[in-house]
This record gives sequence, structure tokens and C-alpha cells, in this order.
Amino acid sequence: MGRIAPDAGAPVVAEDPRSPHPQPYGWIAKIGLIVPSTNTVNEAEWARMLPPGISVHTSRVLLLGESSRESFDAMTRLVEKAAQELATAEVGLIAYGCTSGSFLRSSDEIRGTITKIAGCPAVTTSDAVVAALRALGARRVALATPYLDFVTHEEVDFLGREGFEVPSWHGLCLGNTQAQRRSINRVPADVTLRLARFVDRPEADAIFLSCTALPTIAVIAALEDELGKPVVTSNQATLWHTLRSLGIGERIAGFGALLERF
Repeated sequence: MGRIAPDAGAPVVAEDPRSPHPQPYGWIAKIGLIVPSTNTVNEAEWARMLPPGISVHTSRVLLLGESSRESFDAMTRLVEKAAQELATAEVGLIAYGCTSGSFLRSSDEIRGTITKIAGCPAVTTSDAVVAALRALGARRVALATPYLDFVTHEEVDFLGREGFEVPSWHGLCLGNTQAQRRSINRVPADVTLRLARFVDRPEADAIFLSCTALPTIAVIAALEDELGKPVVTSNQATLWHTLRSLGIGERIAGFGALLERF
């Protein structure tokens, strides 16, 4: 087949960027996402949950070395560069997709840095989890994490400062090396199921599966049916909070009560 030539009477020009025509992607909203460099789960889970008309554009912050306060501090210092990059994509909001990174460091500070640099609103995963648990009316939260104990202990304290009781918690003690940190992305669904069942208590109002690198969305609905209570996960909560912060109220089925009902 020969090449199709344009109308000889019409000059071929690039589309004017000021054109009012809709974009092929992100016509409802364009979301910026910042994730730790080793995280390969957040983007994949969001892609499965996102409604049509919303696009996600990601930047990464380097996370290296043994898990420590210093490694999280070093990662947070790179947020400014990530926000600069996302600002060029004209996103309407930026989500900082790291649970531990946003409670071990000041979430207010992270949001403030992103907003100052990118000129748009920002949310963090720790913000999102708190908002999600409050929306669900949960006061007592059973906590399951892949983290080393010092990180999980810090999360228990964080939830306590936000007004939640944590009657039970357990971590998988992963993340002490770079290889362990990457292995969080590959925790099998059956391990996550057993972890949630292990931390559940009759007095717990909800289960929280923490960490945006931990694969969780395949087990949320099954756990809610089995345990008879809502299950909140880092990626589910961050997406929910991001959409609601943008004024997008669409309900999304298949990933738990939070997205289906609130």
C-alpha cells in the first residue's frame, strides 16, 4: 500500500498546544506518582485499579543501602528533583507513594516540598492511610507489614499518635539489604493472606496491610469476605485518597470496601 499523502491544499503542521481538543489520555486527570526506586508494585497495582480517563506519570527516588533512618532521609532529600520532573508533565496532583518514608519523615514536610516545587497539591501514603481508616470508622487496627521490626514499631507509634489502637502487629523483617528490599515486591499472595489472618483479632475494626511495594490487591476482597471487616492497603488507600482529593468520586469495584463505598 502506498503512502497516504495529505490534502495538497492543506499544510501539515503540528497541533497547537493551546488547542481545546481533548487529550487521548488523562482527560479527567493526570496524576504524578513518586515511588522508591526499588518499588515495582505501586504502578502495576494502580494500573489495575484506575478508572478510564486518568493517567499516572511516575518519578523515582533512589533508595540504597541497609534500611535505616539515614537511608529514608537520603531518599526524602531527592523528592525535590522528582517533583521538578513531574511538574513538567503538568500533573494535577502528586502522590508520594511510600508508607514508611512518609511516617519516618514528616509528611507535612514532604507535601510542602512537592507543592512548592511542582505548584500542585500533594498527598502521601501515610496521609491516605489515616484518612482511609477514619472514613471506614476504624479505631482499632491490626497491622501487617513486610518491614524490619524498628520500622513496624515506628508505624505502631505513628498510628497511635493519629488516634488508633493497634491490638496486634507483625512484620516479615524484610528490607535489611537491597536484595531483601526488592524481595518485598515478590511476596506471594498466600503469604500475605496468612499474614493478615495472623494479625487479625476479634477486637480489630480493620486490617491494614502496609507498604506500597507489597502486592496486596489480589487478596483484599477475599480477606474482607473471610474476616468480615475492611482491609486497607497502602496502594489502595493512596489511590483512593488521591482520587478523592482531586474531587473524583467514582466508586471502583473489586478492591475492597474503601474504593467501593467511600
